[in-house]
Amino acid sequence: MNCIIIDDETAARAIVGQLCTKVPELHILQEFDNAIEAIKFLNQQEVDVVFLDIHMPGFTGIDFVQTLKNPPKIVLTTSDTEFAIAAYEYEFIVDYLVKPITFERFEKCIQKVKKSLSQKPVSTAMVEPTSDLYINIDRRLIKIRLDEILVIEAEGDYIKVKTEKEEHRVHTTLKKIKEKLPDNLFLQIHRSYIINFTKIIDIEDNSVLIAKNVVPISRSNRPELMRRLNLL
Repeated sequence: MNCIIIDDETAARAIVGQLCTKVPELHILQEFDNAIEAIKFLNQQEVDVVFLDIHMPGFTGIDFVQTLKNPPKIVLTTSDTEFAIAAYEYEFIVDYLVKPITFERFEKCIQKVKKSLSQKPVSTAMVEPTSDLYINIDRRLIKIRLDEILVIEAEGDYIKVKTEKEEHRVHTTLKKIKEKLPDNLFLQIHRSYIINFTKIIDIEDNSVLIAKNVVPISRSNRPELMRRLNLL
């Protein structure tokens, strides 16, 4: 079983790592001190189980798992039991280890992981849909409510995410951000723009007005916008 360890504390990562080395079936692929790098890794590598500290700086382990489209099995680690009940609402979270972790307890956890891996994989449809978008800014994950986003604009190697209250500049592409957005709220109406079409105030021949943003509509995307809005 391939695993990774995510914990902002070096000593805590070392302890979990030592426990893993005592289990022949476990192979540690990587250790991370922040969730952003871990998410990048998980998007590129196949991992069976993640040992995740629930109290990472800036957000909880629950926030972290909600950012994953196809989550592996998750084992949460923490110093308290505050989030234990909430954690088990997610099928892919198979266990919850309270620090300090004994090897006896760790072995029981691994048995749970094995059993879970042998069962039918969790469908993405079974995972609770999130109403938030997580974006990476200066090695921090910022949570933005989807229903507050107005416009997303491409700007070279960056995008600008405009909300009702603020604007964020993110180093990513419009194509990548589009994959994270629900179709029932968002539509790309131009090669450089994605809009929340529920926020449209006015539509003209070649543009839409969203709050104070005048956004161009490409000729090829206009029919789909009209269809979404049930207009002829």
